[in-house]
Amino acid sequence: MCVAQYCGSMSQQSPDEVLRTHRQELRRGTVVAASLAALRTPGYGYALLEELARHGIEVEANTLYPLLRRLEEQALLTSEWNPDQSRPRRVYRTSPAGEQVLTTLLADLEAIRTSLSSITQHPNGAR
Repeated sequence: MCVAQYCGSMSQQSPDEVLRTHRQELRRGTVVAASLAALRTPGYGYALLEELARHGIEVEANTLYPLLRRLEEQALLTSEWNPDQSRPRRVYRTSPAGEQVLTTLLADLEAIRTSLSSITQHPNGAR
């Protein structure tokens, strides 16, 4: 059964909005893995934004910085202040626990890619 209020709001979304929402959800799950991978080499938040963008992963600063704080709280990243510049900046790096999580996430992403490939190449189990 469809709740009229919910269904009505869903039908008002344009196809572009629906696609944008789904693409955003897909990217959200990959930004953690991409950040952990990129920060194997220590870096600043802004440099990470640029690195991710260079590899086709667009993230806004107001999304990335809270993510970095959350990953640090989860002990997946470490950080320290670099006072060597005129304006001290925080340097992030992937922790050993972050490496373990990254390894698992990459394996999960590969399994998902394999499953999607199988589904798209052999719909309904046809081979």
